[in-house]
Amino acid sequence: MPAKQGTTFQSVMSDLKARKFAPIYVLMGEESYYIDQITDYIAANVLRPEEQDFNQTICFGSDVTAVQVADMARRFPMMSEYQVVIVKEAQNIRSLDALEKYLRNPVQSTILVWCHKNGKIDARKKALSLAQSVGVVFESKKLREYQLPDFILSFLKTKQVSIDPKSCQMIADHVGADLNRLTSELEKVVLSLTNEDKRITPEIVEQEIGISKEFNAFELRDAIVHRNVFKANQIVNYFDKNPKAGSLYSFLPLLFTYFQNLMIVHYAPQKASETDIAKSLDLKSTWGAKDYFTGLRSYSARKTMEIISKFREVDAKSKGLDNPSTGAGELMKELIFFILH
Repeated sequence: MPAKQGTTFQSVMSDLKARKFAPIYVLMGEESYYIDQITDYIAANVLRPEEQDFNQTICFGSDVTAVQVADMARRFPMMSEYQVVIVKEAQNIRSLDALEKYLRNPVQSTILVWCHKNGKIDARKKALSLAQSVGVVFESKKLREYQLPDFILSFLKTKQVSIDPKSCQMIADHVGADLNRLTSELEKVVLSLTNEDKRITPEIVEQEIGISKEFNAFELRDAIVHRNVFKANQIVNYFDKNPKAGSLYSFLPLLFTYFQNLMIVHYAPQKASETDIAKSLDLKSTWGAKDYFTGLRSYSARKTMEIISKFREVDAKSKGLDNPSTGAGELMKELIFFILH
């Protein structure tokens, strides 16, 4: 059963900070970052340090059964308003019958945190609907590539650090959607800044994360958008000689998303301005719309459709379909040549 509409990471954290606690939190999904953030906050903030020894239990799904967890949850706190029971790696607990039985009459002084990572609990399980009726069910979803810049901006805002759009996109493209790794890289960059200058620039990204400010996915996309054949070939050749800097597999989603969105813009009823394009693509700012405004002039609707078809062909070849010997480097050159000519 899906989580209640409106159950977001922000809404869960807002209630926790207001000390509006639920008797159970089922935290599930593919993205472990948000699950860990909620769990760590509960572990650190519900109980005072002197209350935690007797009233906070952390266990792992591989070491306990649902029966044992239910027995823990039925205990009453000692000299405290609440007790906290956190079950990490709860996906390793097979039978949820005992949890279901407990949730029919949960102990209100217990805060049970059920961390189910790498997927969702089967929606047919009665325990899930019961948890939703008495507590919080939160699904932690992987962010899409286009959502990463906003995540980076929000994360850095909490650190009172600013970042320019190019640096933001460079980090998003290079690190990808693993939020634990992404936040770790951002923390590293933040620590390198001085108190006098809290701005992240391409030069700092190059120095701290090891991404070339001249040869990266952002610059490749920019060269393609503006149909700069010389620059695009320079970058592709750089990647071919420096495979650790980038590969076909990391750039296909980024470039494909651009042309997919460009196709939407071509058939949008209003596209006379960057503001129109931002609305048609549901972008938060017109900065992201500039490349699509340029793309309308660089690529016709027919050419855009042909490019999208070529992406699918190259993607299939990169997976070995109808391709006995062509390597990733050659496929990338073939794709870029097709796009630009």
